[in-house]
Amino acid sequence: MKRAADLSGFSAAEIEAGRRLFAGDWQFVAAAPALTALPPMAGPEIAFAGRSNVGKSSLINALTGRRALARTAATPGRTQELIFFAGGEGGHDRVALVDMPGYGYAAAPRAKVAAWTALIYDYLRGRATLARVYLLIDARRGLMPADDEIMATLDQAAVSYQVVLTKSDALAAAALEERSASLRQQLAKRPAAYPMVLATSAETAAGITELRAAIHRLLRERR
Repeated sequence: MKRAADLSGFSAAEIEAGRRLFAGDWQFVAAAPALTALPPMAGPEIAFAGRSNVGKSSLINALTGRRALARTAATPGRTQELIFFAGGEGGHDRVALVDMPGYGYAAAPRAKVAAWTALIYDYLRGRATLARVYLLIDARRGLMPADDEIMATLDQAAVSYQVVLTKSDALAAAALEERSASLRQQLAKRPAAYPMVLATSAETAAGITELRAAIHRLLRERR
């Protein structure tokens, strides 16, 4: 299993608590095409953002251990709503996972791209229950201009975010660590960025245990 060096740092208790958090019953709650359709704010929300086809739905399925909780599609740009799933165990309040529309996909109709891009930005700026955004980056490609735009918005809105590399199984261990180190240097200049970079693969389950533990730690610190 290929792993970056910065995946350490979680205790056995945090690993177990992360496992229990995602071992519970996770269910679809709502699909919101506009801010007016968002479900009422309740427990903490964890959002997953990233370019189209970066693997947001696949990662959510891997986290929850459910193959078809979040819909995956071979066609980029298919998710055009904020998709909410709720669950949680291990002493946490009800937690929502939010699958956000992918950005940076130019082949969709321009008006449609503009509408769901506006939805992303409005949600990021105005949701009080949003605990953190996990910004998914394809490990093979690294940061791209569209990612910089989202990070600038998160910095301006003071929304905490953390970079998660997806598809890390496509890189050798040395290349994965080099990519992670480069990202850590870039994130050090970002005021709202959490400094740890997590590398994951929905295909091999690499890094999924650590991401669960990271989300547990975040929720514990917010209590």
